[in-house]
Amino acid sequence: MSFIRRFKNSITNALEFFMYLGCMAALFLLLGIENWQILGLSRTSIMMTITFAVMGLLLVRTYGGYNVGVRKPRIIIISLSIALILTDILTYLVLVIMNTNDENGRRVEFSSLGFLCLAMLVQIMIIAVFTYAGNAFYFAVNPAEKTLIVTGDASEQERIRAAIEIFRRRYTINNTASASDEGLEELIQGADSVFFYDVPKNRLHELTGICYRYKKSVYINPDIEDILLHSGQEQFFADLPFYRSAASRMTFEQRLIKRLGDIVISFLGIIITSPLFLIAAAAIKREDGGSVFFRQERATIGGRVFRIIKFRTMRENAEVSSLTKDDDRVTKAGRWLRRYRIDELPQLINILAGDMSLVGPRPEMMKNVEEYTADLPEFRYRLRMKAGLTGYAQVMGKYNTTSRDKLILDLMYIENFSIANDIRILLQTLTVLFKAEESTEAFDE
Repeated sequence: MSFIRRFKNSITNALEFFMYLGCMAALFLLLGIENWQILGLSRTSIMMTITFAVMGLLLVRTYGGYNVGVRKPRIIIISLSIALILTDILTYLVLVIMNTNDENGRRVEFSSLGFLCLAMLVQIMIIAVFTYAGNAFYFAVNPAEKTLIVTGDASEQERIRAAIEIFRRRYTINNTASASDEGLEELIQGADSVFFYDVPKNRLHELTGICYRYKKSVYINPDIEDILLHSGQEQFFADLPFYRSAASRMTFEQRLIKRLGDIVISFLGIIITSPLFLIAAAAIKREDGGSVFFRQERATIGGRVFRIIKFRTMRENAEVSSLTKDDDRVTKAGRWLRRYRIDELPQLINILAGDMSLVGPRPEMMKNVEEYTADLPEFRYRLRMKAGLTGYAQVMGKYNTTSRDKLILDLMYIENFSIANDIRILLQTLTVLFKAEESTEAFDE
C-alpha cells in the first residue's frame, strides 16, 4: 500500500487520461460508422482531434476537472458530462463543416445525429465508471483526515459541521471549539486539518501560527482583507516585500464587451426560451388566474433601484419576504418554476434593458439590503457592480446562504473580475439545474 500511495497522483492522472481517451474513442467510433474518413488519418480526423483535445481541455477545466475525493461523485459526473457534451457538439460541427465539400455539392448536412446522441450516452457511462473508480481509489489510499472546527461564534458550529460532514469520507470531525476556548493547541496537535470560520483576526493569526508549527492543513473562511490579498500581486521595494491590490475598476473595453454580451445573449435567450415563457404563463394562469409576472424593487450598481421582473410563484398579493421552508405562499406551479429556475427567465428583459447583467451580484430585496447592511455594513460593497442573473453566489451557494457568505462570494467575483471569468460562470450555471433541491433550499422559519 505504501508503494501505491507514493504513486497515487500518477495513478489518478492515468485514470483521468484513459477516461478522456475512452470518451474520445466513443465519439469517433460511433460517428465513424457513417463517416469512415474520421477513423483513419485525414484532414477531417486531424481537425476533429484538435478540436476535441483543445476544447475538451478548456471546458473540463472550466467545470472543475476530474477532482475525485474533493467533490461529490454526482457533481463530478454532471460537470464532466456537460463539458464533454459541449465538446462533442463543437467537434461534430467541425465534421459537418469538413463534410461540406465539392463531393456532396457543398450541401450542409447534419447527419449521424443518432450516433452523436448515442456517443454522449456512452461517454456519460464512461465518466460515471471512472469517477466512482477514481473516488474509490482516492479513499482507499487517503484515510479520512481528523478534523477540528474552530468558530468565532459557538452558534455557528453545527452549521459548519453539517457542511463539512457532506464530505464525511474525507473528513472525520473529532472536535469543535470556539476561538476563545482554552486548550486549543492540544486539539490542533491531535488534528490533521483545522477549519476556521469567522475567527477574530488577532486570534486567527495566533492559531494559524500554531497550525504552521505543527504542519497542519488549514481552511480559512475568508474576510474582505483576505480577498484583497488573494487578488493581489507580489511587488518588491528593495528588500521589502508587498502585496499590491489595485482598486477594482472595469476598463472601458471590459464594460463595452460585457454590455454587448448582455444584449446579444439576453436577446437570443428570450427567443430560444420563448416556449418556456408560454408554458410558464399558461401554468400560472391555469392555477389561479392571477397575473403572470411579479415585479419588485431591487438594488443594482451604486444603489440605483429598478423593478425586477420574474414569473409569479406565490399567491397574488402575498406578503413580500424571503422564502422559508414549507412556505404556504408558494403555488403548485411556483414550486416547479422555482425548482428549475424558470421563474428567473423574465430577468432577461431586465438585462436587455440595462438594469442587470448576465453575471454579477444577485439583486436583493430592498428590505433585505437594509437589514443585512445594518448587521454587516460591508454588504453595501456588493453594489460596486451591476446586479446579475447569475454569479458565484448562485453557482457555489444556495438561496439560504447567509448574508456574510453571499457578501464574500460576491466580493470574490468583483475583485477578480474578467470577461473570461464571466464566461466560466455562465457555463458553470448549467450545473445548477442538476442540483435544484440544494441550490433552491429555503430559509428556516
